[in-house]
Amino acid sequence: MSQLFQIHPENPQKRLVTQAVEILKKGGVVVYPTDCAYALGCCLGDKQAMERIKQIRQLDDKHNFTLVCSDLSVISTYAKVDNSVYRLLKAHTPGAYTFILNATSEVPRRLLHPKRRTIGIRVPANNIVTELLRELGEPIMSTSLMLPGDEMPLTDPYDIRESLQHHVDLVIDGGFCGMEATTVVNLVNDVPEVVRVGAGDVSFFN
Repeated sequence: MSQLFQIHPENPQKRLVTQAVEILKKGGVVVYPTDCAYALGCCLGDKQAMERIKQIRQLDDKHNFTLVCSDLSVISTYAKVDNSVYRLLKAHTPGAYTFILNATSEVPRRLLHPKRRTIGIRVPANNIVTELLRELGEPIMSTSLMLPGDEMPLTDPYDIRESLQHHVDLVIDGGFCGMEATTVVNLVNDVPEVVRVGAGDVSFFN
C-alpha cells in the first residue's frame, strides 16, 4: 500500500522531502504536485519504475516522457540548446510549459520518441518539486497523472491514493495545484510550434 505524505506547498518539510527522495532512489513510483496538476514520477535510470508508470497510464512506446528539471543549468545536459532556444527557455521557466527538444546522448534511449530522438523538458514553479529535485540531484522522469479513459488529470491526493494505492509507492499531498496539463511547445525546428494548449500562455509563441 502506498504511503501518503502531507508536504507544505510553501515551506516543504525537509524530513519528508528526504524520505520521498529515498523512496525514489529505491525504485519507487511517486505521485507529486506540480504548478499545473499532479504527476507520476520516478528516477531517470529506473527501467522497472518506468514500466510501472506505463502500465498505470497504459502508454505505448511512442509516448514522450518528460524530464522535470530543477533549473536551466540541468537542461543542457539532456537537451541540445542553442542561444535562441536558451533565451526562450529562460523567459518561460519555471512555468507551466513542457518543451520538446532534441535529446543528447545522456538521455536513455528508452525515454526517447523512437523515430525523432526528442525529449520533453519541464521546469515547474512548485516549491515541493524544487526541493525534491535539489535533494535528488537529477531530473525526475515524469508524466501527467491522467488515468486511462479520463479527460482531465486527477486533482485530489486522497482520491489519487484510493485509486493507485496498490500501484504507486508514495502520494505527496501538496494541496490543490490545478487541473490543467502543461502547454507543450516543440522547439526542435527554427519556429516554436504549440503542440498542446494547456496552462501556459500561448500568446508568446503565436
